Amino acid sequence: MGEVINLRQVRKARARAEANAQADANRVAFGQPKKAKTLQQKRKVLEETRHEGHRLEGQDGDDKE
Repeated sequence: MGEVINLRQVRKARARAEANAQADANRVAFGQPKKAKTLQQKRKVLEETRHEGHRLEGQDGDDKE
């Protein structure tokens, strides 16, 4: 015969595993401190402005001078 299992325990174990997976995903998404988030945003803005600052005039076709 096969092994006897308790379905209630299996369901609870599966629910715990799913909850732990969701918790891990939330830690990655929301786990940064505020200081780290603001620093990352400031770096992104600085990078974008530097990138746009190197744009040549007349590249877009909008500048007709």
